[in-house]
Parts: sequence; C-alpha cells; structure tokens
Amino acid sequence: MKKILSLALVLMLAVGLLAGCGQKAPEQPQQEAEQGEATLTGKVVIAGSTSVQPLSDELAAVFKEKNPDVQIEVQGGGSSVGVKSAIDKIVDIGMSSRELKEEEKAAGLKEYVIAKDGIAVVVNPTSKVEDLTIEQIKKIFTGEITNWKELGGEDKPITVVSREEGSGTRGAFIEITGVEGKDASGNKADLTTKNALVQPSTGAVKQTVANTPDSIGYVSMGALDDTVKTVKVEGVEATEENAKNGTFKISRPFLYLTNGEESDVVKAFIEFIMSAEGQEIVGQEFISVK
Repeated sequence: MKKILSLALVLMLAVGLLAGCGQKAPEQPQQEAEQGEATLTGKVVIAGSTSVQPLSDELAAVFKEKNPDVQIEVQGGGSSVGVKSAIDKIVDIGMSSRELKEEEKAAGLKEYVIAKDGIAVVVNPTSKVEDLTIEQIKKIFTGEITNWKELGGEDKPITVVSREEGSGTRGAFIEITGVEGKDASGNKADLTTKNALVQPSTGAVKQTVANTPDSIGYVSMGALDDTVKTVKVEGVEATEENAKNGTFKISRPFLYLTNGEESDVVKAFIEFIMSAEGQEIVGQEFISVK
C-alpha cells in the first residue's frame, strides 16, 4: 500500500512539474520577441548638393537621436557629384538640388523628392512693377538693367538687395535665374552686381526692401509677409502650391538618389524624412512635399 501511495505522489509531482512548465511556456516566445527587437544599426553615407546638405544634417541629427547606434555621414560636393556618386554606388544616398538630366535618369536611379525650395522675388510695396521674366530678373541682378523704366516702372534707379556669399538662398537664386555664369577665364562665377546691398539674413533682406524705395530682393517663400510685395515670375505668383506643382520657375526639388537595393537603415532614414515628423522639419525652412 505504501508503495502505491509513493508511486501516486511521484506521479502527482511529475504532473505538477509538467503543468508548471506548461504555464511558463507562453513566456518563452515573449522573451524571444523582446530579444528579437533589434536596435537599428548601420551607417549611411550621403553626398552631393550643398543646398540640400544643411537640411540633411538637421534631419540626420534628429534621426540619430532616435537611433543612437546609427551613423550618418553627410558630405557636400555639389549636385553633379551627388548624382555621379549614386550612379557609381560610392555613397548610399546622392543629393541633388536640380532635376536629373535624361542621361542620368537612364542610369536607373531611384528618386525621392524630400523637399521643394521656392524663392520669391520681392520689391518695395510702392513699386508698380507686377511681373518679371527670368531674363529680366537675371539682367537686374547682374546690373545690366538699372532703371525701373526699362521694366514698365517709374524712371528710378533700381536698388538691388542680395544675400551674402555662401548663403544657400543666394546660391539657389543665382543658379536658377542664370546670375551664376562664367568669368573671363570660363570658370563658374557669381555675377551679382557689385552695387548690390548685401544682407546677412532673410529678415535683413526683407527689412531693407521694405524700407528702401525702388529696391528689389529675394527671400525664401516661407519667410514672406506683408512688409514686402511679391512679383510674379513669368506670370505665375510666388506661392508654395505653384512651387510644388512646378509652375513657379524659381523653385527646384531637393532629391535623394539611391541605386540598387537599399539597406534597412537607408530605408528607415528615408521613411523618417517622408513621415509627418520629417516633413515638419522640412517645412521649417523649405516647402514640404506632403
């Protein structure tokens, strides 16, 4: 009888242990799941447009705060360098602040428009000039046109207001309008008239134009207010909507370019940029695309 009771106790203990194991079993997948939530790691090398570079630096800084094990290296070099580096797979992402040429598109690059850059031409509120062509804008800022009467305005000398050398806004403006040309040696040069009043910030340009009769300048669209008057370009108003749809001429896309299969970290970074949070950062200085 004792042997039977002992056997029964052993069986009960065994069943209890099995039952206990059965209760703990569901915890194992949970623990494995927790261990499987791998931290995003890796390195992203980006190069190209110096206009896109500051925005990329800002976006990268926020992304790295969220993913401290990720390294993002942002280099300049210009749009052409960014395109070629992407084609040659020297970088993970190439940056361009211009549309791709047909021969560049033929290389099979994947394009992401991460932002738009729109620059408004502004004049003093008393100006009677309403509309200018790209060619007229170019001639004003290179000093070839010096009087408003040549543009249908009053017989008054034009006061040109520009940003300082090295300004991203200036760089974009002179490139799009053709104020960036060639010097006597055939090298690329900024041909902005030497008579221009040079200002160190967007706010300073606006203030100068607002307070100087017969003046003209340029500012990013995001900084527009009623202290200055915007001028139509080729008959199109300077609005974010027109910059987005491409009808406003002094605008351009900010492109990210990839070539071939993207790594997980590259995908995650681009997804962040195109997210609501990323586009909110874009919209602080440029035109968001979403």
